[in-house]
Amino acid sequence: MKAEIYLIILFICFAGVRGNVHASIKNSLGEGKEMNVHCQSKDTDLGNQTVGYGSEMGWDFSPNVEGTTLFYCDLEWEEVALYHFDAYSYGRDRVRCQSQCSWLVATEGIYGLNGETGFWEYVYTWSS
Repeated sequence: MKAEIYLIILFICFAGVRGNVHASIKNSLGEGKEMNVHCQSKDTDLGNQTVGYGSEMGWDFSPNVEGTTLFYCDLEWEEVALYHFDAYSYGRDRVRCQSQCSWLVATEGIYGLNGETGFWEYVYTWSS
């Protein structure tokens, strides 16, 4: 009986971990400005993508059971030669972006949408 309860608890805990997440990165740099983005995880390479102003790139994934899912991106545009950031890190984002992990790239840096509060948070600033 104890083993069955333990398995049920484990199933409930991991069921929340394995839900689908949609990640997206939107270009809000200004009219006529493009950005190049290359995102990947340990297992999935999304390739290089050019994203025009007002457009976005996105992908769907399921966080792994171990809670170690990480998608990282390299981004560049006319004023930033190369910027590396984590687009999804399970430890940071499992609550903030349960099913939607949205990023907004602006001239001053990168904002992330907090799914709990509904507010955009200034997360990354361009290196000087």
